[in-house]
Amino acid sequence: MIIAKIKQTRLYHHVLKLGDFFPVIFFFGGFLWDALTIGRNVAYSDLITFFVYLGIAAAILFTIGSPRFILSDASKLSPWAAKIHKRLYWENLPYFLLQFLFGNLLSSLFILYFKSSNHWLAWAMSIILGVMLVVNEYLEDKYKQLTLSWAQFGFCAMLLFNFALPYLMGSIHAVWFYLSTLLGAGAAYWLYKKTPDHDGSIWPVGVIATLLMLAYAFDVIPPVPLVKRDIAIGYAINKVDGNYQLSQQPSSWWVFWRKASTDMHVERGQRLYCFSSVFAPSGLKTHLFHVWQFHDKKKGWQIVSRAGFTLSGGRYNGFRGYTYKTDLQAGEWKVSVETENNKTVAVQNFSVKNEPSTLTPYIQVY
Repeated sequence: MIIAKIKQTRLYHHVLKLGDFFPVIFFFGGFLWDALTIGRNVAYSDLITFFVYLGIAAAILFTIGSPRFILSDASKLSPWAAKIHKRLYWENLPYFLLQFLFGNLLSSLFILYFKSSNHWLAWAMSIILGVMLVVNEYLEDKYKQLTLSWAQFGFCAMLLFNFALPYLMGSIHAVWFYLSTLLGAGAAYWLYKKTPDHDGSIWPVGVIATLLMLAYAFDVIPPVPLVKRDIAIGYAINKVDGNYQLSQQPSSWWVFWRKASTDMHVERGQRLYCFSSVFAPSGLKTHLFHVWQFHDKKKGWQIVSRAGFTLSGGRYNGFRGYTYKTDLQAGEWKVSVETENNKTVAVQNFSVKNEPSTLTPYIQVY
């Protein structure tokens, strides 16, 4: 009997130790689930799911901010209900649920924004979301300080509206970003005012809204809901049976982690093509531009040409387009895929050498 109790005590101790790793386990498990279920493209069902999460979080915030929110008071319950209450009562349940919901929203938004990021400024936004996602796994007790809860709710609401409004309106005009940011902040403020006790402070939501609008103005936030599929530089391009075949410079044998090289060997009179594929939701139409830039050692990056084409959303593998340049000067080059309002969708850096290649180009199908 004593041995059995000792074993139970040891088992209980190991279970408690395992509990220290639950946040990390739940983080990677939830992230993997979102990565698999969101898929390559964003669907209306995904947006509905995210708004359901946000709505449940709003209901919990309203409930815990109400003077009637006394989960531990079982004095007015019937005997059988009081007995069930005693067995099931968990004081931290609403805060755990908030952590779970905000974690799911941040995980999903991180994936959406990461897919839309393809240059270092936009990656900064993804990194911030990723850090918040990890930190959220250790904030359960902090959600009792409702200022943090309002800030998290407002932040998630704004980012979700930033993605959903352009998606639903079929436009990536800047006005939709600023309007969606105000809608998200307004939703948090309205809920705060409707909550009876007004516990915590709502002012951080205003600060977050201001920072988001400044970040967008400086091209830190990617032009969601556009998502880069492919971008590549090649020597020749052909369309065969609905697919594009791009002739690319192969990497050296020791560069085993990628097939294509960005060191382009160009002879006089030879063309270089930039091919890009960008996903946009059905109904969205806009103009994209390939901006070819050369790096001058004295003047920095100089725009050589800016060729545009129309994007029509809805194709699962993205809208494909290409431009080309002839007689490129030797040196460092890059092509940026940009929107009408100069927001960067993707960037491809490459170098040009005015000498023939010793390697045979290979064909990549897109």
